[in-house]
Amino acid sequence: MPKITEIFFDCDNTLVLSEVLAFEACADLANEILESRGISDRYTGEQLIKDFVGQNFRGMMISLQAKYKFEMEQDELEMYVKKEEDKVIAKLEAKANPCVGANEQLEKLAAEKKYHMAVVSSSALRRVVASIKKVGQDKYFDKDMVFSAATSLEKPTSKPDPAIYLHALKVCGKTASETVTVEDSKSGALSAIRAGIPTIGYVGSYPPEEQSEMATRLKDLGVKIIMKDWSEFPKCLEFLENGPIETQSSL
Repeated sequence: MPKITEIFFDCDNTLVLSEVLAFEACADLANEILESRGISDRYTGEQLIKDFVGQNFRGMMISLQAKYKFEMEQDELEMYVKKEEDKVIAKLEAKANPCVGANEQLEKLAAEKKYHMAVVSSSALRRVVASIKKVGQDKYFDKDMVFSAATSLEKPTSKPDPAIYLHALKVCGKTASETVTVEDSKSGALSAIRAGIPTIGYVGSYPPEEQSEMATRLKDLGVKIIMKDWSEFPKCLEFLENGPIETQSSL
């Protein structure tokens, strides 16, 4: 059984409590786009989270076009992607907090020096860097070890596409079986699972009444173990290191 030497972390609502802030900004822009098309529906940040959690803004806009049957020119899409990035970063720099207990676990891992660590996110690189910097996590990750599906790839994409995880594995020089990742969303977990990476499902950022349902959904996708609080991380990691870790097949 390959030894685990690499830990990947999703960023939004896994390391940093950023989704509510980000989706507030996204809702404003999504509504602006819908209004410009004469579509009467409007979104709140909360509704967007329910429909699109785990996707980046580009992925959301592609889904929105499919749902409401309209098309955006590439130039217009890129303009809104940039606009969203700026609005979200401003909110994060003002208000973002770390997920409860995440900083303590990162500090322990860094002190142990047993694992290499990287961030693997759907969000734009500038946003991810701003998030981890605001909450004091940037010191745990080398600058070139923060990966973004929106920025780091030749062709931008979003989770659940496994491309960003496959890219991170390649850059880090690791195989999926010597890697573990932590994800909080269905699209994020599916991205990691499709890349063959054993996955810890973190549900601590969800409201208490939603945690059990989310845990079931993540387990149904193929997540190996559920973590409700970051204090459980060492036990989850131990479970994966000592249990049978087979490469998970594509779904």
